[in-house]
Amino acid sequence: MKLTKLATSFLAVASIVLSAGIASAQTAGTSGNYIGAGVAVGATSGGQGNDEAQVGGNIQGRYAVPKTPLSLRGSVLYGGDAAAIMPIVTYDAPIAKNTNVYFGGGYSFVTDEGQKTPLGNQNAPVVTLGIESEIRNNVIAYGDTKWGIDAYRNSDADAVSFQAGLGYRF
Repeated sequence: MKLTKLATSFLAVASIVLSAGIASAQTAGTSGNYIGAGVAVGATSGGQGNDEAQVGGNIQGRYAVPKTPLSLRGSVLYGGDAAAIMPIVTYDAPIAKNTNVYFGGGYSFVTDEGQKTPLGNQNAPVVTLGIESEIRNNVIAYGDTKWGIDAYRNSDADAVSFQAGLGYRF
C-alpha cells in the first residue's frame, strides 16, 4: 500500500516538475550553491507517546552539479530531543528568472532514534518537493516539504515536515 502511494506521488510530482522544465526552457532559474537556515515545522504524529509534531529549525545546503539539472543537498532538522540529518539528491527545474522547483529523495538519519524531531523519530527514506529563488544578490529564499516514509518507531505512520529559510549563495 505504501509503495503504491509512493509510486503514485512520485509519478505525479515528476510529471509536474518535468513539464515545468520543458515549459520554461526560456527561463534562467538559479544554479548557485548556498547554505541557509530557517524554521522546520513537523505536521504529523506517530500516534505513540513522545512522538508528537515538533517545531524546530533547519540548516540546508545545496551544491548544484555542473551542467546537469541535479543538485546534492544536505538538510538538518532539529527540535525536540534529536536531529534528523538528510543527504538528498534532487532534480531542479527552472520556472522563472532566478527560481527553481526541485524534487528528489534521500534518507533521514535520526541522531538518537526514538527521540522526536520535526521529521519523525527513526531513520527513514525521505522524499522532498520545494522551491528556491534568489531574492537579492547572493540571498536565496527556500521552502520545501519533506515526507519521511515509516518515520516513526513502533508505528507505520509517515512524517511530514515543512521548512522555510534564507540562504547565502556562494
